[in-house]
Amino acid sequence: MISEQARQIASQCRHYAMCKIDFLETGLCPAGEKRHYVSYFPQGRMDIYSALANNLLPLTEGLVDIANTCTLCGICDKQCHFVTGMRPLKVMEALKRHVEASLSENKAVTKIEEDAVLKDLRKIVGTEWATNDPAILVTYANDPFPLKDMQMPGYVVLPRTKDEIVAIVNMANKHGLPYVVRGNGSSVFGIVFTDGIVLDMNRMKSIAIDRDNWVAAIEPGVTSFDLQKEVQKHGFRVNVAEPAATVCGNIVCTGIFSTWSNAYGVAADNLINAEFVDSAGHVFDLNDVGAPNIFAFRNEMVPPPGICTKAHVRMYPTTKDEQGLLVPLGTFDEAVALARDLSARRIGVALAVLGGHYLSTFMSPSAALADKVKENLTKSLDINSMVFMVGDRYARDAVKKMAGVTIDDKLFRMLMLGLPRLAEDEWAELLRNFEGDKYAYEIFCMEEMYPLLEAALSPSPETLAGAVDEDLRDFYAQLYSRPEMTDLVWLNMFRIISSRMARHKHVIAFILYVPLDRIDIIKEINGLFKKVGDKYGIENEFGFLTPMDFGKRAILEYDYYIDQTSRSDAERIGKAMTEIDPELERLSADIKGIKLMKYILSQGCARKEHFLYR
Repeated sequence: MISEQARQIASQCRHYAMCKIDFLETGLCPAGEKRHYVSYFPQGRMDIYSALANNLLPLTEGLVDIANTCTLCGICDKQCHFVTGMRPLKVMEALKRHVEASLSENKAVTKIEEDAVLKDLRKIVGTEWATNDPAILVTYANDPFPLKDMQMPGYVVLPRTKDEIVAIVNMANKHGLPYVVRGNGSSVFGIVFTDGIVLDMNRMKSIAIDRDNWVAAIEPGVTSFDLQKEVQKHGFRVNVAEPAATVCGNIVCTGIFSTWSNAYGVAADNLINAEFVDSAGHVFDLNDVGAPNIFAFRNEMVPPPGICTKAHVRMYPTTKDEQGLLVPLGTFDEAVALARDLSARRIGVALAVLGGHYLSTFMSPSAALADKVKENLTKSLDINSMVFMVGDRYARDAVKKMAGVTIDDKLFRMLMLGLPRLAEDEWAELLRNFEGDKYAYEIFCMEEMYPLLEAALSPSPETLAGAVDEDLRDFYAQLYSRPEMTDLVWLNMFRIISSRMARHKHVIAFILYVPLDRIDIIKEINGLFKKVGDKYGIENEFGFLTPMDFGKRAILEYDYYIDQTSRSDAERIGKAMTEIDPELERLSADIKGIKLMKYILSQGCARKEHFLYR
C-alpha cells in the first residue's frame, strides 16, 4: 500500500514551509489555509506519509480528515518544484489512496480520547485548536537536522491571543509539562522538540502599520514574506529573513540578518519594542522599567526570554530608482576588498559577496541547470566571485566608476531569461573573437555586446521555462513573464529563491561574524570548512559574506550539503562539526570580531555592540 516513489519524495521534505505562504500567487493549500495545523499543509502530509511508510501511525480520525481534505489541486507541485525541484502531488495522491484503501478494507479508525490536559487546552482555545491526534503530532516531531532524533509531542495547540498564551503557560506549569513554540512549523535545527506541548503560532497573523513612525507591529505568526508584502504597499521595506520564517521567531532566535544588514544592521538594530510571556506566565515588554534586560548579551548558551507575542519592527523607506547590480570579479580577495570599500563609503542598501553555488542556484529553475551555469561562470567567463549591491542611481554610478565592470538590471534580466543557453558552450564562441588581455567577463559585460548576447541567448520566459518538466513549462513561462521575477531588488527583498539553496540536498549553514578587514582570517575560516568537509566527503560551498557597520564586521555563511535520510551522512556531519567547533572557538578567543552564532541563539534581541565589540 506504500508507494516507494512517494516515500522517497516525502522523506526529502526540507521543512522550509514555503507551501505555507503564497509566494508564487498560486494561492495556498485550501485545507491548510483553513485548518492551520502543519499536518494539513503539503509539508505535513509529506511527514505523515513518511511516518506511515515507517509504521509509526495508526489510522486515526485526524489522519482520515487530513487525507479527505486534500483536493489534489496541484498547488503544492508548483510551489515545491520552484524551491526543491520535487513533485509532492504524488505523495498527496498516495496518501489519499492509502487511507481510502484502509477504509475500504474496514480497518478500524482509532479515536484518540481526550485527557485532562487536552480538556484544559480546549477550554482555553476551543475544541478545534488543540489536539493529541498522532497524525497531527507527528508533523511537529522531527525536522531534517540529522543529529536529532524524532520526539513526539503530547499535544499541539494553536492560540489566537496573548491571553490564551498566558493561560497555556500557566496550565503547562500546573501539569508540570514542558512546552516549545513553533513559529511556522519550519524548524530545521532540531531545537524545538518536546514531549509536552507545542504552541503553533499560525493563527496569530495580525500586522498593524504605523506610517508616521515607520514601525510595523506584528504578531508571532507573521512570516517574513507576508510582512514584506504588506509594508511594500506603503512604500517601505523591512529587514527580514527567509520568506516562510516567522519574523518574531527570527528576532528572538538569532536576530534578523540578511544582505540588507549593510544598511539596516542586525539584532536589536531592527527592534523597537517587543512583548513576551515569560516562563511563569507573566507579561512584559521591553519598555517596562522592570523588564528583563534582553538587550544585554551573555557569552554562553541561554534559554529564550519567553514567548514573543508581539514585536514592533522598523520599516525603512525605499526610493523609486533602486535597482540591483552585480560586479563580477576574478578573485575572492578582490570581491571582499570591494565590498568592504563600498560598505565603508555607505554605498548600497543591500550588499554581499556571493559564492558561485549561491548565484547559480539563485538564478536557475532546476538543479541540473544550476550546475551547468556555475561551471560556465568560471570556465567561460572567468568569474570566480561576485559582489551584489542594491542602490539608487547615485550608488550604482559610484559602483560603476569604482569597479568598471558591472552586470546591470537589463543584463541580469537577459542572462536569467536566457539561462539555458548560457549553460551551453556554443555562445562562448562569441567571446573568442574578442580575445585579449582582459577577463572574459569584461568583454561579456560590455554594453555593445548586448545585441549579440540577446541573439545568442534568446532571452524570454519561454526559453527559461524550457529548463523544467514539460508539464510545468506553461506555468513557468507565465511566472517569469512577471517583471518582479527577474528584478534583483524584488527577489532579494522577498528572498523567495534563497530557499533554493537546499534544492538538491539539505543544507546545514554555518554562520558567524567576522572582521571584514582580515581577509586572511576569512580565507582561513573558509579553508577550514572546506578542508573538514572534503575530509569527510561532505559537499561544501562558500555561501555569502555581508558587510555591516561601515565594513568593520561581516556576516559569513559557509554551507554543507547532506542527504537528510542518510545515516552515514549524519555520522559524517557529526564528526565534521566536532572537528570544526574547537577551531572556531580558538579563533573566536584569539581574534576580536569573530562571534559564533551558536552563542547568539535565543539572544537575537541583544545589541550587536554587546556581542561584537566586547
